[in-house]
Amino acid sequence: MTHTYSISGMTCNGCRSHVEKTLSNIEGVISASVNLEKKEATIEMDKHIPLEKLQKVLKDDGGKYSIDNLGDQPHLSDTMRHSYSISGMTCNGCRSHVEKTLSNIEGVISASVNLEKKEATIEMEKLIPLEKFQKVLKDEGGKYSIHNLGEDFKLKDTDEEIPASAGIMTHTYSIEGMTCNGCRSHVEKTLSNIEGVKNATVNLEKKEATIEVENHIPLEKFQKALKDDGGTYSIYNLGEAPAPSEIKKEKQPKGVGTGVFYCPMHCEGDKIYDKAGDCPVCGMDLVEEQNLSAITTEQWTCPMHPEVVQDEAGSCPICGMDLVPKQPDLSSEEKTYKKLLKKFWLAIAFTLPIFIIAMSEMVANNPLYEIMEQQSWNWVQFALSIPVVFYATWMFFERAYRSIKTWNLNMFTLIGIGAGVAWLFSVAGLLIPDVFPDQFRSHSGAVHVYFEAATVILTLVLLGQLLEARAHSKTNSAVKELLKLAPNKATKVVDGEDVEVSIDKIELNDILKVKPGDKIPVDGVITDGETTIDESMITGEPVPVDKSEGDKVSSGTINGNQVFLMKAEKVGSDTLLSQIIHMVNDASRSRAPIQNLADKVSGYFVPVVVLISVITFAVWAIWGPEPAYVYAFVNAIAVLIIACPCALGLATPMSVMVGVGKGAQNGVLIKNAEALEKLDKVDTLIVDKTGTITEGKPTVEKIGAFNNGFTESEVLQYIVSLNSNSEHPLAEATVKYGKEQKTELIKSEVFSAVTGKGVEATINTKKVALGNPKMMAYAQAEIALEMQKEAKSYQKQGKTVSYLAIDKRVVGYVVIGDKIKATSAKAIKELQDKGIDVIMLTGDNHDTAQAVASELNLADFKASMLPEDKLKEVERLQKEGKVVAMAGDGINDAPALAKSDVGIAMGTGTDVAIESAMITLVKGDLDGIVKAKHLSHAVMTNIKQNLFFALIYNTLGVPIAAGVLFPFFGLLLSPMIAALAMSFSSVSVIANALRLRTIKI
Repeated sequence: MTHTYSISGMTCNGCRSHVEKTLSNIEGVISASVNLEKKEATIEMDKHIPLEKLQKVLKDDGGKYSIDNLGDQPHLSDTMRHSYSISGMTCNGCRSHVEKTLSNIEGVISASVNLEKKEATIEMEKLIPLEKFQKVLKDEGGKYSIHNLGEDFKLKDTDEEIPASAGIMTHTYSIEGMTCNGCRSHVEKTLSNIEGVKNATVNLEKKEATIEVENHIPLEKFQKALKDDGGTYSIYNLGEAPAPSEIKKEKQPKGVGTGVFYCPMHCEGDKIYDKAGDCPVCGMDLVEEQNLSAITTEQWTCPMHPEVVQDEAGSCPICGMDLVPKQPDLSSEEKTYKKLLKKFWLAIAFTLPIFIIAMSEMVANNPLYEIMEQQSWNWVQFALSIPVVFYATWMFFERAYRSIKTWNLNMFTLIGIGAGVAWLFSVAGLLIPDVFPDQFRSHSGAVHVYFEAATVILTLVLLGQLLEARAHSKTNSAVKELLKLAPNKATKVVDGEDVEVSIDKIELNDILKVKPGDKIPVDGVITDGETTIDESMITGEPVPVDKSEGDKVSSGTINGNQVFLMKAEKVGSDTLLSQIIHMVNDASRSRAPIQNLADKVSGYFVPVVVLISVITFAVWAIWGPEPAYVYAFVNAIAVLIIACPCALGLATPMSVMVGVGKGAQNGVLIKNAEALEKLDKVDTLIVDKTGTITEGKPTVEKIGAFNNGFTESEVLQYIVSLNSNSEHPLAEATVKYGKEQKTELIKSEVFSAVTGKGVEATINTKKVALGNPKMMAYAQAEIALEMQKEAKSYQKQGKTVSYLAIDKRVVGYVVIGDKIKATSAKAIKELQDKGIDVIMLTGDNHDTAQAVASELNLADFKASMLPEDKLKEVERLQKEGKVVAMAGDGINDAPALAKSDVGIAMGTGTDVAIESAMITLVKGDLDGIVKAKHLSHAVMTNIKQNLFFALIYNTLGVPIAAGVLFPFFGLLLSPMIAALAMSFSSVSVIANALRLRTIKI
């Protein structure tokens, strides 16, 4: 049911958004929409909610806003309005704060503050003494003061006015765009670095920033600082932040993929960047997101003039040659790989001679010293190291410098310090050898240099980066496979003629011809013909599906051996394939809660490793064997190099990315990483009946009428006429049956749907209602005992019976059957075997529910459940300590889906259900839940393996590099071996994550 009310007290979009959110959160409210201009709220509820309850909620929220029936709102004549002067305000944040403080005073209907005029206009039910306003503002901190108009407020006993900049000012703002603690920390740091800011504290939960300033700083300056930082975060005055749907996202540049880049370690949650580069937090190369733009858009160019690019074939405007299809540019990750490969071979070319020169010292009667003395060979090593350090691997030092400057310490901090110290030590040994003690000198008197250690370390790290780049390209292979499904051409029927067009030229309602073996270009419905379609690439099911006129088809699926015509219903980003790719991309960037462990460890990791390196140097220098300083120096560098925070950071996101892609290939769409983690812990599954356990394709089996003036054909006519206004699956079944029986429709008026009960309308001036017994009670129509018995016989067979009442008199009924899906029984048994309690909740009657439950061996079920009943059942189970998953496909399931720990929507269901769920099953059967459960367990096991490997690697590697084995076994770890181990640790984590591609779910 839907009602419209008047709203008082709103002054801006922030108010509108706040009221809308407050009303939407009230139990029983399905949705609330507020119109600022009309000052009205339209509320859809699943049962009647008294006006007093709505008024109380707004009053408890601060009392600034009030709600009344249309036409009942208080008039100005019933209230009084006064204006006052306000002192102490310097910005919109002050204005908003004063306005809120005054509005919260008992008896105040509304308060509006003008910053420019420094005035407050207060509307009140009865006169409130000025002293009360003054006391409230004084108790609030005394920064602002209120007085009658024309009375200049001055400091007590002096003529000096309060200066605007007296003391430290504190303002609170709204922050949008944050998703995790990394975002919070980044925003806090960015705001704190603005000149004039004394301190900035950001609250992630409240999405607020509290900023202390010495002098007023315009909001625009904060906005510019955040925009210059990448534009991911935005700042507003309190109450003025637009709703998420109103925030305009800047159009991303087109390229291969989307032109959207993100950090593979998700250092700042799902923050994205608009150009390639490296992450400002961890320093890793950003990964480009993939989508359909580069696949479906074909461009043409001239072979002689490549600067000529057109969207269609034709001739070159310069030379007249026929244009040819333009070859796609390399993807961002491919460019990164090729760039790293080129640098790696150059590094090898210069590092290998350095390594040979250094290792020759271990050869008796070193033949190289017959050519030149050691000091000269040291200069050769120095010359050869320059291209390696300053070209091939210089990016590592840039990242290390940036990490120290921003104090986002990471693996490149350790590499930069370790390799940099070794190289600078060697240069100093060449230029100023006299400052080094004898311990660092060779038998020839030359200082022992470490150019080979520095260059080999850097080259091996570069090799690790190269292997990671190649492995990264495989982690999102699922998306790439999905992209390959999209054709870039289609055959459009125009005036009876077949015209080949680009996919991006297809518009809604276009008629398309699909030939045998072709990929279906967009989502639509078959208008002529029949065929079989291979949907395995989207549903994961290998058996082709029969399709005929009226059936839906999806883009990317493959036509069988027949021609058919289809009407385009969804194009571009609205197609199922595009939405799947979008969902996979979003989920791949999301963070699982288990990643918080890695984040906490990583926060202390680098400083601790640097400290251990310093301690290692000190211990070896004091207690080590001669040459003690050499041992100390080498082992300290080995500690820095072997430590790998990168492996720890990659442990979770790599598994999530591969797992989400694996799910998409099997028709299981994951909204975020949290869903995977929670699903692994689920011990109770609630399932809806219609469309979840059953096929959701109901058919009319019988129309019944009683001898009271209405025939079966008349009962059918009223049922079809009433249901023609409804989108419910049962209603659609009756309308379809009516068409088959060639039933003539009667015009209906004042139609309304009563959630969980049925529908009603006025037909031929008669009040008509159709639905379950609760609907009949709602319509004040009594069901005769004879009719109840007749209906019960059908319900015991698992059929649904809806009663028809005309003018409060039940005159007939309709029996509707809905087959149980072939996979339901097997899937439920598998879930039960895994220890999951399966409970069926249905709005149908007890007898129908009992029949279905018996067939499926379900011991636990509840019937006649309204949406709020399903919601309460979820809450009850959660209070008992259960981890609850809810599977459903209808609007009435949306509240329970949203409340459950894991909401699972059937892909065949409504958009509302899918939006409320964390997991969507494309095929829409319970077998998909079994797949999702297997997948979640596999992903979580893989994540734990990765975290264990990363933690054990560092726990063992750092002490070994520090030399703990030397007193017992005489073993030391060369910095070069440490670099090799460090590089392969990250690759090993990625390789383990890639194993998820081969699992069977």
